[in-house]
Amino acid sequence: MLNELQLIEAIAPDMLHVLQERYRVLQGIYWMQPIGRRSLSESLALTERVLRTETDLLKKLGLIVISKSGMRLTEKGEEIYERLGDVMGQLFGMQQNERQLADNFGVDRCLIVSGDSDQQQKVIEEFGNLLDEALHSCLPNGQNIIAVMGGTTVANAAKQLTNLKSAQRQNLFVPARGGIGETVNLQANSVSAEMATRSNGTYRTLFVPEQLSAATYDSLLKEPAIVEVLNLINQANCVVHSIGRALHMAARRKMSEEDILMLKQKNAVAESFGYFFDENGKVVYKIPRVGLQLKGVRSIPYIFAVAGGKSKAKAIQAYMKNAPQQTWLITDEAAANEILRGVTL
Repeated sequence: MLNELQLIEAIAPDMLHVLQERYRVLQGIYWMQPIGRRSLSESLALTERVLRTETDLLKKLGLIVISKSGMRLTEKGEEIYERLGDVMGQLFGMQQNERQLADNFGVDRCLIVSGDSDQQQKVIEEFGNLLDEALHSCLPNGQNIIAVMGGTTVANAAKQLTNLKSAQRQNLFVPARGGIGETVNLQANSVSAEMATRSNGTYRTLFVPEQLSAATYDSLLKEPAIVEVLNLINQANCVVHSIGRALHMAARRKMSEEDILMLKQKNAVAESFGYFFDENGKVVYKIPRVGLQLKGVRSIPYIFAVAGGKSKAKAIQAYMKNAPQQTWLITDEAAANEILRGVTL
């Protein structure tokens, strides 16, 4: 099918332009339904007149319905949209961008979702679907220990997991770190429990603060329950994590004004695993923490980094300079395009 479409593009490129525009309209409605015409026109950067023409046609074709609450895809519309996804991704270069991004970072795989997760919640759901597929294909038979970081992106992606258990494969989810004082459902304990529940696995919890004084840390390491979970974390053969913007994460961690000023002076742009990185990928600060350390990640065979949005492009690029080769990056079109634009300049 792809070869046929490329032949059509050679003789009638305008037809593929129309196809691409109508797919974008379907995609926009799918992500934000129900949505009004004005809001959709602003999101897609189309005039209301052009959008009205397209949506009227899509309605006649039975692909969308229009009501007072906004536009929605019909069952037929959703089926067409989903079947077109792979073709459009191949035809308009998504796979090429995935390969280019993976080569640029020197990692095993990059998977790109259409859209911008800064703007469309559905994109984060697609992160979860891709993560689910990746775990299904990569996790080996036997007992797996999956260390999970917290945060908004991973917490939302966790909701898309499906049954990973089989007669040959069992999965234990553990938090990769202690809490950082954020909303409970975004903490690693909660996210790992969510993943376990969705995927029919088991989980263990680590109820200790992430940031501790040296004396408190030493005393906690004598607690058998805590030592047991830390040992499980160190035995993990898979890790799922995100990548944060440095100053945003510093605020979430309730770091002092002095530390935040220090991060600004050192031009920190990214954070992951408690490490802060500048644009060149250099570690400029490390938080003493309970849980998985960056050096420990390098020996883990299956690593999935989930992060997207144009606003995170610099953060992703900075962290990925430190990412182990076995990493799979799951990101979106907005972040990928921003990163690749810098690479090709």
